Amino acid sequence: MKRAQLESNVLVLVTLALTAFGLVMVYSATSARAVDGGNGRPMEYLTRQALFAGIGLVALLFAARTPYSFWRKAAPSFVLISLVLLAGVLLVGQSVNGARRWVPIGPFAFQPSELAKLALAAWVAAYLARKRTRPESLKELAKPLGLVTGLACVLILVEPDLGTAVAVVVMLAGILVVAGLPNGLLVRAFAIVAAAGALAIWLEPYRRARFFAFLDPWHDPQGAGFQVVQAMIGLGSGGWFGVGIGHGVVKVFDLPEAHTDMIFATVGEELGLLGTAGVIGAYAAFAWAGFRIALACKDPFGKLLAAGLTVLICGQAAINLAAVLAIAPLTGITLPFVSYGGSSLIAALAGVGILLNIGSADAVGRQARVRDRSRGDGRSRGAVDRRRRSAEPARRAGDLRRVAGSTRGAARS
Repeated sequence: MKRAQLESNVLVLVTLALTAFGLVMVYSATSARAVDGGNGRPMEYLTRQALFAGIGLVALLFAARTPYSFWRKAAPSFVLISLVLLAGVLLVGQSVNGARRWVPIGPFAFQPSELAKLALAAWVAAYLARKRTRPESLKELAKPLGLVTGLACVLILVEPDLGTAVAVVVMLAGILVVAGLPNGLLVRAFAIVAAAGALAIWLEPYRRARFFAFLDPWHDPQGAGFQVVQAMIGLGSGGWFGVGIGHGVVKVFDLPEAHTDMIFATVGEELGLLGTAGVIGAYAAFAWAGFRIALACKDPFGKLLAAGLTVLICGQAAINLAAVLAIAPLTGITLPFVSYGGSSLIAALAGVGILLNIGSADAVGRQARVRDRSRGDGRSRGAVDRRRRSAEPARRAGDLRRVAGSTRGAARS
């Protein structure tokens, strides 16, 4: 049982460690700016992020105690609600930096795209687990998986939010690979998605500027390439061990979004190469534990959902890290558990709770199988019970024949 719980323990430790580390780094990235040139409230972002973390931990506990089969039944309703919210946010959403991604709820703001990611993961996993035959052509893949996912991505792109749309596509690709779709079909589907992504980049001027800045950020270091250049300066300034938590200077005025998209650059400046390697190692451990849970799960829905959630969280982390390291264009996607943001943190913690429930259900099943094998005949509990029930009528009939024979013998005597 201890070996069966190893993956769950790793998930819990890594998640709590990254969340606590994120609180420290959010405070480090925002406190100096608030004092030197902001609102004079250095604890504001830390307080809000701690509140989000508390809500997220409650969501984690709720999801961990809810049988994961619940999400199979609720997935269609959640997908419908997500699509309605994604459409509604374009009309009544709060505009921040030219994007409408948030629905204001009192002093806070809710991001419907975070709910859509979890809902789509559960719905796609449920659909593929329910079908007896896997999709073999683009037409079968498009109806309804491609249509529903494509509609959600279009609504997200209109906000605009290319990073979340990319995360959804990566999550979907992970589930399809685990479901065992033919390689040729996956290649054709990827080509279509890549063409659609290139078109989305070309149609938006700011996305084109980001893409060309990624190719050569030093061509326009004070314009389109400013954020990438400052991130590289912050990472390079840290050296091996960093300048110390709270002592970074790039984050104060030079690095835009130092507490959200670019928080990894703050980590590199203040904790150096060892700190950044530790963060990458934590996500690698998370991926190992998540995929181990997916591989061990015998239920097709649980296997696909666990794989999708693991790809969603670790894929989002990979996209963010690649953008900060100038390996990929900027997408505006946050670093799970670490970056500032309430909706993303709560959704990620809820996803971990679902993973823990899948892992615990599998652990209980493995423990039952171990107990059955300890009986010595190698049969499962159900097989042993059925064998005993089938032998019971024959035993009773034998007893009746023996009683009848003894009665006839007594009568002859």
